[in-house]
Amino acid sequence: MHWLALLCPPAAPDEALGWRAAPEQVQQALAWWALQFTPKVALLEEAVVLEVAACLRLFGGAATLHRRIHREAAASGMQLAAMAWAPNSLAALALARAGQRDGLSQPLAPLLDDLPLHSLSALQAQAPMLARLGCRTLGDVRRLPRAGLSRRFGPAVLQALDQAYGQRAEAHVWLQAPAQFKARLELPYRVEHAPLLLHYAQHLLRQLCAWLAARHAGIQALSLHWAHDAMRARNVGRGGSLSLHTACVTRDFGHLSRLLGEHLALQTLDAPAGEIRLQAGEVLPLQEATASLLPAAPEQAHEPLPQLLERLSVRLGADRVRCGRLQEDHRLEAMQHWQPWSQATAGSAAMPKVRAARYPQPTWLLEPPLRLAVHQDLPHYQHTALQLLAGPQRIEGGWWQSLTEPGQPETAQMQRDYFLALSADHIVLWVFQQRLSEAEHGWFLHGVFA
Repeated sequence: MHWLALLCPPAAPDEALGWRAAPEQVQQALAWWALQFTPKVALLEEAVVLEVAACLRLFGGAATLHRRIHREAAASGMQLAAMAWAPNSLAALALARAGQRDGLSQPLAPLLDDLPLHSLSALQAQAPMLARLGCRTLGDVRRLPRAGLSRRFGPAVLQALDQAYGQRAEAHVWLQAPAQFKARLELPYRVEHAPLLLHYAQHLLRQLCAWLAARHAGIQALSLHWAHDAMRARNVGRGGSLSLHTACVTRDFGHLSRLLGEHLALQTLDAPAGEIRLQAGEVLPLQEATASLLPAAPEQAHEPLPQLLERLSVRLGADRVRCGRLQEDHRLEAMQHWQPWSQATAGSAAMPKVRAARYPQPTWLLEPPLRLAVHQDLPHYQHTALQLLAGPQRIEGGWWQSLTEPGQPETAQMQRDYFLALSADHIVLWVFQQRLSEAEHGWFLHGVFA
């Protein structure tokens, strides 16, 4: 058996707001988060205990799993006061309370004998009487006559000692995460400004991310609701809400917290809020990224680019952050369409598969194309005739735009013969000759190859 005890820190009041999170909510979030490592998770007094013997090989051994739990707990917004491991849950909890960790690399009984009385909850209530009897450690209590100890202090003391020392079996009720996530928090005072709601919403976000970790899943949408205080004006509704949509499936607490902060910064409360509720949208599978064997690059320590663009699109407006999207079109200037970045990422799954070009494509395009001088039926660039290397490549298209897009001019239809040309400076150019067009008949420079 390999038990881990994760000790929740005592709820400390927030220095700025004078408010503390409920210990039950902190413990519940930590327990949901621990379900990603093993299904055998239980609540034991103020701690969360895990039986991980069956999954040690999956995570690369005990030492690797211990480091991962400690590291990822901090990254997920979970705080651990202490962590210990032992052959049973009570022993692991006693070691964690005493500030020790390892209960597996050495015999358990001598290790527990040196622990103080407060390490076991069953002895805490009897600690004053036991101290008068000269007992300072668990070993001192064990050396007392068992019959007299049971008559004076009750059978619970002997039962806790036997279970901690592995002489009696334990029984636990395994935790199960609910099928849907809805969390509610009553605010300690009336909040008049929407950005201040973020501090309290973060406690619900931690629970949400822990719940998602237990399901090995993520979300792309969530909603935050707030209820106005009962002393609101008559013409003000009961509350308000905002919906948050992410560009990709995630359960990253830091990213969701920053994104929620950007949305709340744009909100105005019609009346002071007294309660908030957080509800998750559709739960989607989350593809875990394989960790790299190489050390992380310095730029990887910063915020990933998709998350940065998502926050900027909320702060600056969706139309201010744009992204190019490939389209199935023969015309090179129409192969890419610029649209708001949030729409481009939302429709990335439906992006058409663009076929590879059969002909060379230039590195830079001139917009609009540059008209070239023509002498003796040859195009000239910088007062020198161009040498045609290959062509023609005939491209026609755009006639449908006058039907589907009423605002398009009639000249949107393209009829061109493209050539690869070499200039006097040995620069490869992309030129075309306009066909069947009386308005723009001639030669044009459209692109330059690197």
